[in-house]
Amino acid sequence: MKKTTLLECRDVWKLYGPAADGYLSQNPSPDSNDLKKAGLIGAVRAANVEIRQGEIFVIMGLSGSGKSTLVRCLSRLVESTAGEIFFEGKNLLDMSAEELIEIRRTKMGMVFQQFALLPHLTVLENTAFPLDVQGVDRTTREARAREVIELVGLKGRENYYPRELSGGQQQRVGIARSLVVEPDLWFLDEPFSALDPLIRREMQDEFMRLQNMLHKTIVFITHDFDEAIRLADRIAVMKDGAIQQIATPEELVLNPATEYVAEFTRHVSRSKVITAGSVATPLSGDSFAGSVQHNDLIDSIADQVESSETPFQVMQDGEVIGQITRQTVVDVLVGRR
Repeated sequence: MKKTTLLECRDVWKLYGPAADGYLSQNPSPDSNDLKKAGLIGAVRAANVEIRQGEIFVIMGLSGSGKSTLVRCLSRLVESTAGEIFFEGKNLLDMSAEELIEIRRTKMGMVFQQFALLPHLTVLENTAFPLDVQGVDRTTREARAREVIELVGLKGRENYYPRELSGGQQQRVGIARSLVVEPDLWFLDEPFSALDPLIRREMQDEFMRLQNMLHKTIVFITHDFDEAIRLADRIAVMKDGAIQQIATPEELVLNPATEYVAEFTRHVSRSKVITAGSVATPLSGDSFAGSVQHNDLIDSIADQVESSETPFQVMQDGEVIGQITRQTVVDVLVGRR
């Protein structure tokens, strides 16, 4: 069953340079050479994205690929040069400033790489700040703030100031502040990239724990493919302002649409993206060591399947769809599949 589309952009462009606003009316489908001759930068080029209710949609690419600009267009923090952007079926580009402010205050949450905490406010006050801006009374906003502070694992630190927190704790405050308004759509722009590797891994774990509880619709930007495949339901890979491919992590690795995507994913451990269902084979007997789910990653089931001489059943929605054997797992781990 296909999920409802929450956010969609159609043929969105963002050009920078002289006379950028009128350029596309004369040349509606320019390539990179056309833009270069015109002295323009195509930060986002002909982007088409459909983001579904409840999914984690990752936009990734190298520095300068256009991923942050695209997200700023999607939230209308940056005005697009051309195209259409729909949120809950309504075109964001047709909305007044007042309507847009109301949507950002009540339906969108944003977390950026820079924590942007107010240094003179406590954890509780920073978290409650968006509700304060909305005019929510102090008792109500602080009660809600305490709920999300506990949710992100900072209970007991409500009266600390940002300077008294670690980098990971500060980022948790930023996450709590974005969640306090209970947004329908959550934008995260490289939120963990400033953290050291151990804390970054912890924050990824925390992020997945929160998502399993809250089931938000999330647009997550990263340049780290390992982070992307760990978090994403689907990934959009960008290069020079254009989207190269949108697919699941597994599809990107197994069926890259362009040479760029193939190169981008070449060194990814296949066992971390290939699922049991995609390599399942027809049943060949009636003796099984147990069962695994069709969406289990090979990496997560490798030890138990490799240690068994008999195959495991592969299950989907309570039905057996095939089997997976020790040899199949070995083939994936050594790159033969």
